[in-house]
Amino acid sequence: MKELIEKINAEFEAFSDEANQQSEKGNKAAGTRARKSALELSKLFKDFRKVSVEESKK
Repeated sequence: MKELIEKINAEFEAFSDEANQQSEKGNKAAGTRARKSALELSKLFKDFRKVSVEESKK
């Protein structure tokens, strides 16, 4: 579970950096990368939810 949380934190940081580049500098490519990171984050959050439910059953 710790590994999953670390992945989420790393992906969120990447998303944050890219989103800031898009909004502050108007970098269109950064927007594409931010959307990709957002999609990956949604997948990671779904995985986290599954793992969290399993952990709570123990």
